[in-house]
Amino acid sequence: MVSERGLQVLRAIVQDYVDTREPVGSKAIVDRHQFGVSAATIRNDMALLEDEELITAPHTSSGRVPTDKGYRVFVDHLADVRPLTSAQRSAIGAFLEDTGDLDDLLVRTVRSLTRLTGQVAIVQYPSFARANVSHVEVVHLGGTRIVIIVVTDTGRVSQRVVFLATEPSADEASQLKLTMTALLTGKSVKDGAAAIAKILEAETAAPREENRRIVLRAIGEELDEFRQDRMVMAGSATLARRESDFRGSIYPLLEAIEEQVTLLRLMGEMVADDRGLATSIGRENEPFGLSEASIVAGEYDAGGSHARIGVLGPTRMDYPTNLAAVRAVAHYLTRLLEEDETSR
Repeated sequence: MVSERGLQVLRAIVQDYVDTREPVGSKAIVDRHQFGVSAATIRNDMALLEDEELITAPHTSSGRVPTDKGYRVFVDHLADVRPLTSAQRSAIGAFLEDTGDLDDLLVRTVRSLTRLTGQVAIVQYPSFARANVSHVEVVHLGGTRIVIIVVTDTGRVSQRVVFLATEPSADEASQLKLTMTALLTGKSVKDGAAAIAKILEAETAAPREENRRIVLRAIGEELDEFRQDRMVMAGSATLARRESDFRGSIYPLLEAIEEQVTLLRLMGEMVADDRGLATSIGRENEPFGLSEASIVAGEYDAGGSHARIGVLGPTRMDYPTNLAAVRAVAHYLTRLLEEDETSR
């Protein structure tokens, strides 16, 4: 059982190690923090923390650094997540206002979050399985080229250029749009994809219907993509710049970022606290091959569909600042999506 002063000493070690990258000794703690006790007393507190495996000595006769368990105790005993400064909040608002579609908003979101934290920022797309198709557009670009645009009521926009089998007449292009609009508008993404699959399965391969089948297949693929878990990331270069903060190779992290599936699984299994925030630290991520890293995550709401947003970095990270940044950006993102839904 760690005493109250022991927790304060642990907090000082975490803060100083995060700030300086150097192991922390008892004299440094006495000099930097107002404990009102001698260095010998602090050394005794540190010995007890070491017995609890909350701190460790990386080298003989050096100061101490937090362990993964120490970071966990530090995070669990944070009294509250301090709010961002007014300047930071203004910067978030200015960067996220006047965005275009959902894709643009999420890209801006991760860029904003990585600027605030200096970590890899991650935002998961909300699930669109329950989203409804609100608009379908088929535009003839000339020759056999058309562009297909599909919009959902949650703000997701898909745009794809498709080559038809033959050049469509103006009437055929107009009819393709009317057909797709009648088939899909108001249907959920899931039901729309199922309706297209049923039509394609039942139709014969008549040459005169080939253009229609090409359009159906293209839209079906877009709707299937809407239903798949995806995420947007920014700040991957920070891992290379902070490679010395990792005990081992950063290759597993780079691989997880590239593949996304591992991060989606990990974030999906994280359990939020009463503040709606979750952390997964160091060896807690071992089942996912990410024992060198920590993740701080929150949740945002998009029309009733919840998704995760967070940052990924070394275990030696500024947890209070990262928790505050994730919470603030998640709140802004939820608010903007609510405003967008109200305006539609």
